[in-house]
Amino acid sequence: MTNTTAEKQAHWSTLQESGTIRGILLLLWLQRVFGRRFFNILLYPIMAYFFLLNRRARAASLEFLRTHAQKYPAYWQGKIPGYSDVFRHMYAFGQCILDKLLAWSTPINEQDFEIVNEPLLAQFMAKTKGQLIIGSHLGNLEYCRGFVQRYKARTINALVYDQHSANFVMAMQKINPQSRIHIYQVNELDIPLILQLKAKIDNGEWLFIAGDRIPLSGEARTVTVDFLGRPAQLPIGPYMLAKVLQCEVQLMFSYRQAHKIYFELVPFAEQVTLPRKDGGAQLHAYAQQYASALEQQAARAPLQWFNFYPYWASSQSATESVAKAEAAAHD
Repeated sequence: MTNTTAEKQAHWSTLQESGTIRGILLLLWLQRVFGRRFFNILLYPIMAYFFLLNRRARAASLEFLRTHAQKYPAYWQGKIPGYSDVFRHMYAFGQCILDKLLAWSTPINEQDFEIVNEPLLAQFMAKTKGQLIIGSHLGNLEYCRGFVQRYKARTINALVYDQHSANFVMAMQKINPQSRIHIYQVNELDIPLILQLKAKIDNGEWLFIAGDRIPLSGEARTVTVDFLGRPAQLPIGPYMLAKVLQCEVQLMFSYRQAHKIYFELVPFAEQVTLPRKDGGAQLHAYAQQYASALEQQAARAPLQWFNFYPYWASSQSATESVAKAEAAAHD
């Protein structure tokens, strides 16, 4: 369950990207021609290959599942997760890849969704002002595509890191180049990009950003929060960006549960504010609020957690974390 120091220090973006554009498109073709059942059967040897060859992903999965079991033993009915559960975890990831492609290429039947608090979601979808939506690598945020098709005037902009997901992004753009979902491959949020995003928000567009991975710039722009009872480092970028954009912020979670797609919108803040005094503490509070909401979702669906790298921080006190955030807040 423990990992070496080198593994702990390895950034998620350095992990080799699995799959090529042709391979990803082949999976989609097989599903379209032979159906989902055939795809599910074919997925077993594919994920077995991934399971056997990717030692770091195996170790990270086992660490996550056992940490989850320690915090939420009722979910596991007293069982300690083992490598059979790791394989189920990876198999769920393989299914998620197909679901992401389908979300970009085909209309999604709303009957497939289990929507939490439909009146709240309807109220949100009717908003005309731009929104910042913080997502995660729990489940499949691309399911929002199904809702976009109900509101043709809505445009979504997603920030991704091309070092990690270039092949997948290119595959999605090949599948549906006319999509109203636009991808921005970024290394860091510089001033020109922020101004461009501000213009989009002012124009009533939506912006999606993940809040659960350390930025490419490293740990300098992170804070340490409690996640599943252990210290984890989360980026402060989403909240710094929200401060500049001056817009409402929401959290969105979507993942597969059996034959249904669970979908929940969680209000986060009408506007992110960072006072000059105690700005670091406020950044930490925002990150912890996000971490707590993310944990609530992970508690229900641990096999939908798709961060296959060493996740938890090895050291950094809360005091050090807030002090670092304080400095970042005044950059």
